[in-house]
Amino acid sequence: MEKAGDKSGGSRKKSLKRKAATEELQEAAVAEDGATESEGQTPKAAAFPPGFSISEIKNKQRRHLMFTRWKQQQRKEKLAAKKKLKKEREALGDQAPPKPIPKTIDNQRVYDETTVDPNDEEVAFDEATDEFASYFNRQTSPKILITTSDRPHGRTVRLCEQLSTVIPNSHVYYRRGLALKKIIPQCISRDFTDLIVINEDRKTPNGLILSHLPSGPTAHFKMSSVRLRKEIKRRGKDPTEHIPEIILNNFTTRLGHSIGRMFASLFPHNPQFIGRQVATFHNQRDYIFFRFHRYIFKSEKKVGIQELGPRFTLKLRSLQKGTFDSKYGEYEWVHKPREMDTSRRKFHL
Repeated sequence: MEKAGDKSGGSRKKSLKRKAATEELQEAAVAEDGATESEGQTPKAAAFPPGFSISEIKNKQRRHLMFTRWKQQQRKEKLAAKKKLKKEREALGDQAPPKPIPKTIDNQRVYDETTVDPNDEEVAFDEATDEFASYFNRQTSPKILITTSDRPHGRTVRLCEQLSTVIPNSHVYYRRGLALKKIIPQCISRDFTDLIVINEDRKTPNGLILSHLPSGPTAHFKMSSVRLRKEIKRRGKDPTEHIPEIILNNFTTRLGHSIGRMFASLFPHNPQFIGRQVATFHNQRDYIFFRFHRYIFKSEKKVGIQELGPRFTLKLRSLQKGTFDSKYGEYEWVHKPREMDTSRRKFHL
């Protein structure tokens, strides 16, 4: 019993000594910082011998303290350099050198041979003869059918209903156990131009199939980051029935061009600008971000926007010729991660 008491007493003494040591270190650091501030000088970086790193400090409290002081010093030096550079640019005025362009994954993108040139005759011929030519020649008007997977849950149903308010002339129908091969002929007989199927997993929408009727193509997307209208902060009022404008951004390759034309064919040609509503499909690093906004001109130079919802992110998984056929369909493009995702700077859309 006495030995156990001695051990517990020894451990308490050690813990008290550690607390006292850490408090002394913190008080010393505060005193040093106060002294440097009172003298009007910037605190100097921790003086270490050459080749010495903070990770070599064995005391955990001391190591953490020196690391935080080093990070603060780095932040102050960076801010001081920015202020100095700003003053120099203001002094030079128009003669100041142009700002350097920061390196990002987007502007360091690997060049793709299939990048579309708007003046290319081959591209113009393909556009005049592809499956969307009748829409862009204004021979047909969009009529969309929106449906879900079998036995959808509330979140998926609400997403379909909200999409129908974004896409004009769209109708929501429930599957009721019907296979897509039976739904597609019925859609064609009723003059539907596109079919949208929203799949779900664990009560959450996780996939979207877009099939252009009557002769395809069919695109399969992975869906993520779904936010309904009630889940968006500072959202605007519900959208009106005006035909929205559409923005397709950064679809540069032949594959991206065809995907952009698929999205464009969902909306009528003549937007009603009085509604001030715009649907955006923004492609960045092969992720397609969908947003729906209302805008207002505050002045000649300032524009205010207000998100209406819903919002989601799409990533292309495959592009199939013709209508949906999981067994015998011919695929134009299939995403193969092990073969295609070898470089972070290689994009396909």
